[in-house]
Amino acid sequence: MALRPPQNLNTGFRFETGASILDAEIAAEKAASLGRAGAQVERALARLKDPQAGEEEGREALLKAAAHEVWKFFIQREALGMRDQRQVIQNLEIPRAVLVRLGAR
Repeated sequence: MALRPPQNLNTGFRFETGASILDAEIAAEKAASLGRAGAQVERALARLKDPQAGEEEGREALLKAAAHEVWKFFIQREALGMRDQRQVIQNLEIPRAVLVRLGAR
């Protein structure tokens, strides 16, 4: 008597195990966390570009806050294996003054 694999394996059906469900949850949380960090960077950069905010809070404080948010975002990306930040710098239009505070060239 020979064993045959179940026929439904060829239909694209996947068996879900506890590990695969956990892996999917972890991937979703990583993506959500990166999205939240990106949103914080966008808000900090918007405050930096707002002339009224610059008068109220001071340009130095806004630069410091923006650099801190960008630094956290870069660390989050690097933890996920995304090491090249050039495209992000270009897409988000991160000012040179912010990058200098991070030690970027």
